[in-house]
Amino acid sequence: MNTFDLSPLYRTAIGFDRLADMLSNAARVDSNGYPPYNIESLGQDRYRITMAVAGFGNDELDIVSEQNTLTVRGQKSEGERNDSDSEFLYRGIATRSFERRFQLADHVEVSGARLENGLLHIELKRELPEQMKPRRIEIGGGSRLIDGEKETKVKAA
Repeated sequence: MNTFDLSPLYRTAIGFDRLADMLSNAARVDSNGYPPYNIESLGQDRYRITMAVAGFGNDELDIVSEQNTLTVRGQKSEGERNDSDSEFLYRGIATRSFERRFQLADHVEVSGARLENGLLHIELKRELPEQMKPRRIEIGGGSRLIDGEKETKVKAA
């Protein structure tokens, strides 16, 4: 099932032109699963991405937020990768480089990041502009409003 028929959605949705692009990008998700991550909701409009990046230091991680995409890159330094003094009998801690991308919704911004005990925590917050927040519309009486002013009916004499 590689194709989606989105035509029923377009009948009832206005302004969701990017939806088809987002669904096609989701189908091309990197399937190697490295590094593993969690996404959690911390309440209304607050989220956290937690990535397991054991073996990486602050200077080896790069977090970039551009438009609606969050990119996390890990690049191991060459000195640690080619450590010739030791011989591994088993190597279970991955030291390979990675790049993981997350698609962010509109008005979601990165508010901070910290590395703690091999886990990278990225804090996200959605801040809607005041004009985009829901507002209550009062229902008026029988007179019509035109450009914010009441229209008065004039009786013909």
